[in-house]
Amino acid sequence: MAGFPTYDAALIAELNAQANAILGVFADRGYGRVEPAILQPADIFLDRSGEEIRRRTFTLTDPSGLELCLRPDLTVPVCRMHVQSGGKYPARLCYNGVAFRHQPGEPERPTQFYQAGAELLGTVDRTAADVEIAGAAIAAIRAAGLSQFDMKIGDLGLFSGLIDALDVPVQWRGRLKRHFWRANYFEALLKKLSQGGASDAQRLLAHLGNLDASDSRQAFEGLMDLIGEPPQGARTREDIIERLMEQAADAAAIRLDEGVAKLIGDVLAVSGPAPKALAQVRKLTRAARVDLEKSLQSMEERLDALKEFRIDPSRVTFAARFGRNMEYYTGFVFELWSRDAEGAVQIAGGGRYDTLLETLGAPTGTSAIGCAIRTERLLAARRRAEGRG
Repeated sequence: MAGFPTYDAALIAELNAQANAILGVFADRGYGRVEPAILQPADIFLDRSGEEIRRRTFTLTDPSGLELCLRPDLTVPVCRMHVQSGGKYPARLCYNGVAFRHQPGEPERPTQFYQAGAELLGTVDRTAADVEIAGAAIAAIRAAGLSQFDMKIGDLGLFSGLIDALDVPVQWRGRLKRHFWRANYFEALLKKLSQGGASDAQRLLAHLGNLDASDSRQAFEGLMDLIGEPPQGARTREDIIERLMEQAADAAAIRLDEGVAKLIGDVLAVSGPAPKALAQVRKLTRAARVDLEKSLQSMEERLDALKEFRIDPSRVTFAARFGRNMEYYTGFVFELWSRDAEGAVQIAGGGRYDTLLETLGAPTGTSAIGCAIRTERLLAARRRAEGRG
């Protein structure tokens, strides 16, 4: 697939027919179509979407000096549009349009792609909303013409509950929750927190971490004055200072108990057919006298509901580490996978992001979950299934 895709008449016709089928499924479920602006304020992505999207976002500055970006996805713009327009809740919104992402080191991957999706905002029954969105994504894929696909599920809330139930220093909890899906980084972090470090940098950070918070901040602000302003598109000066203060607090804190670290690692290693994987998590946590029963039961309820959508249980896997690549996800997450001519391909994904709307100005506690379908990938998978390449 070309890095800069073009669309001939035949491809446009297929993509349009597919989009109509997908949007028809959403419309039948009460989702109204919206179209947010392609150009967006850069800060809402650079501050809220996480490193994975931050480094792949096309940014630019308008003549007045305002930093903008080409939307790298549509979830954030749809939510921002609803909040800024004073929209009511619950709200069911859907869309189909182009998004743009830089693909460093992978010029064959498209920088521009079509994305269709749906967002369910402000519902009270979160489990029912999770099932509704997953069901809508499944129905949309089938309506577009693809009948066979695999499903991967996870729950950031389960891992969050595990960290809160364990003897983990408060200053480490948010960091562990935020990065647990980044396997190599997280393993190195867990090792550092449980074993410590003796480098000069670690000793300096530990010293600064033992200072009063205002003195520690002043020291790091002085360091940033010497270094200069971060480049455009990177983390903001305040983000960098907060990160350094976090690292200093880690270096100054007591070590994480190795038994606790082992349990965290063992739970995150669980992956496989969903019912067996959940049973394994239950066995590990019960042996450690950690109560995750509420989270496990909620996930099992979702699994039971998936049966209504005629999903073969053998094609549903659960991975404790699965968190997708957006920092705003907070709970249930899922992906739908198929195969195109080149191999396995993710055709859809979604999840719960309950804190995002509040940061955009919605009332405190406004819930949100959505799904997105990569329609060009879906078309490629359909063509393979139909023997067309």
